Amino acid sequence: MSAALSYLRWSVSSRGLVKVKPGDGFCRRWGNVLPNQAFLPAASSKRYYQQAAKAEGLIFRQLFEKISCTYTYLLADSQSRHAVIIDPVIEEVNRDVKLIEDLGLKLIYAANTHCHADHVTGTGLLKKMLVGCQSVIAKDSGAQADVHIKEGDIINFGKFFLETLSTPGHTDGCVTFVLNDKSMAFTGDALLIRGCGRTDFQQGDPESLYHSVHQKIFTLPPDCLLYPAHDYTGQTVTTVEEERRLNPRLTKPQREFVSLMNNLKLPKPAQIDIAVPANLRCGIQEPLIATGP
Repeated sequence: MSAALSYLRWSVSSRGLVKVKPGDGFCRRWGNVLPNQAFLPAASSKRYYQQAAKAEGLIFRQLFEKISCTYTYLLADSQSRHAVIIDPVIEEVNRDVKLIEDLGLKLIYAANTHCHADHVTGTGLLKKMLVGCQSVIAKDSGAQADVHIKEGDIINFGKFFLETLSTPGHTDGCVTFVLNDKSMAFTGDALLIRGCGRTDFQQGDPESLYHSVHQKIFTLPPDCLLYPAHDYTGQTVTTVEEERRLNPRLTKPQREFVSLMNNLKLPKPAQIDIAVPANLRCGIQEPLIATGP
């Protein structure tokens, strides 16, 4: 039995939750953002959430997992009750299932923005716990899934849909999901709030990342709300206009950006040896099945 599988078997409790290995710490940065970032004021956060709710009939929840500082997003159509979840985390599968059931939703898709290195995805367990749920990931990720997507593909849920933008650079298989009215986008690790994903492992390439952000994300409407896969400073959301103007990495000329990213000298993510093999299999490491309520 591999060390990764042994650890995962040990870590799953009777409720199906994965515990933190001693010494893992809390919200490791891994160089994805720059230090000394300002927190988003409460008033601004409230304003952003009000904007996010402007799509009539859209149910939207932003959820947080504190070990890897990962954001999970639940979107649903209030009429059909069809839902999609983005970047679920294995530690929080029971929380997600309870919320979906409390809201009376039917989860159609569990999608990942890329093959994560800092946590194990919850998509595999969601499929086991919610009948009819299908896993989704980019074909270029090399990961298993029910549905493989590429540039321009659409994920439908009720009267809404998410359009897929291929945004490689952090990994080959990174995508950004854009809501049909372009009022919000989910950028994964390609673009973070005042930062970006690292490019020194998993086929990372700083030139590709720079191109992805400038050509795909920064060309969205200026007021489009951008929701990242992680934040390490307490912020929740940003906009295209803000990041064009204020992102300390991606406002640099391409040559400077590439030089910066190539010289970060970061330690590898704490869970990479467990997370990547598991995520290439849709997060499933048999016989681990969530059994909690």
